[in-house]
Amino acid sequence: MEAISPHEITGLLLAWGKGDQSALERLVPLVDAELRRVARSYLDKEPSGHDLQTTAIINEVYLRLIDAGKVTCRDRCHFFTICAQMMRRILVDHARTRRRVKRGGGAMHVSLDEVCVVSPERITDLIAIDEALTSLSRADPRKGQVVEMRFFGGLSVEETAEALNISNDSVMRDWRLAKLWLLRELGGGKRAS
Repeated sequence: MEAISPHEITGLLLAWGKGDQSALERLVPLVDAELRRVARSYLDKEPSGHDLQTTAIINEVYLRLIDAGKVTCRDRCHFFTICAQMMRRILVDHARTRRRVKRGGGAMHVSLDEVCVVSPERITDLIAIDEALTSLSRADPRKGQVVEMRFFGGLSVEETAEALNISNDSVMRDWRLAKLWLLRELGGGKRAS
């Protein structure tokens, strides 16, 4: 299988942004493998027994892209940044729904064995991470974007730098500082007295 040029993907993204629906049909197979890799890398962090599936996440991203109508993407990195933001929303929405159901919102009766399969701590962690990331984004929008692209989007340092039009060193510096900030916000950085 021959490698796909980033310029080819950018050309299709620009054509799609101008309303060419056939460009989207040609684009999907070209970006599908990368989006699946990103979604799988996130799901690998989930506890066994979770009910999320790579295909469901990717399909939801595609549906949101189509529903968004005219999407203007500058290039491949910008497209994957948008997809990372969508994946974050999908995963957080899913976690919130699970938490709501866990607290009786669904009023579905299940056995104790079924309840033990899902980790409520992981659901709470994802929501806490989202809330901390939202707070970080208010304090320092660029650091928030770096975390979103790296953690939720699976973008490399180089891809993140390109998407944000900053240096690789700036991405690494933002990444390190953001991780420390988030660790403190999530309670892991408290000092013992």
